[in-house]
Amino acid sequence: MWEIKSGLTSKDEPRRQLRHKPYLMAVEDAFGSEIDYAQLVKIYGAERAGEARYSPAQCMGARKAVISGKPERAHISTSHTERQNLTMRMQMRRFTRLTNAFSKKIENHEAAIALHYMHYNFARVHQTLRVTPAMEAGVSNHVWSLEEIVGLLN
Repeated sequence: MWEIKSGLTSKDEPRRQLRHKPYLMAVEDAFGSEIDYAQLVKIYGAERAGEARYSPAQCMGARKAVISGKPERAHISTSHTERQNLTMRMQMRRFTRLTNAFSKKIENHEAAIALHYMHYNFARVHQTLRVTPAMEAGVSNHVWSLEEIVGLLN
């Protein structure tokens, strides 16, 4: 959280939607009341039975909850998080349901996630940005090579 805070250039709205209590505490510890922070809590119907059990339950509605500051209600959304999760699932098969591409050890799982995000943010030029997300955010001045990323391990 402290790294995220130090990278912000203004009172940006990080648009986080997690209800995970340690996350809420981390946001509070790092930003205090200096942040506009809200959650969109989705309300789901009953789980499906049979073949449909692998499909998500129907979203019956949602409620917006302001956690701190004065976030703009029109910007309280799960779109960014859902897109990030989809990208991760599509690029890292270990997050796809019903596959054998899983990590048996948590250390391998953590390393795979870290490698994915390092490559995604520092080494992959995104079409819409025409640069890497790290370059767009101003935390890097070049596209990282795989050799540079592996060099971080030493």
